Amino acid sequence: MKITIRKVASGYEAYVPKKDLEERVTATEKPDLWGGWIELANGWRFEMPEMPADTPLPLTLDARRISTGD
Repeated sequence: MKITIRKVASGYEAYVPKKDLEERVTATEKPDLWGGWIELANGWRFEMPEMPADTPLPLTLDARRISTGD
């Protein structure tokens, strides 16, 4: 699923165009986002691809949704 990650003052936000959903990133498996999962404020989790820690943001990428928070 395509998602856009951007840096904001309070951390990170993710936008999911297919669902017209914008949510704050509330938890990460790894401190630099890449190579683990991220969890959004609505409970959805996405598996993030491996990328360098200094990857410039905002960035649109393919991430696999692994949980819907149910």
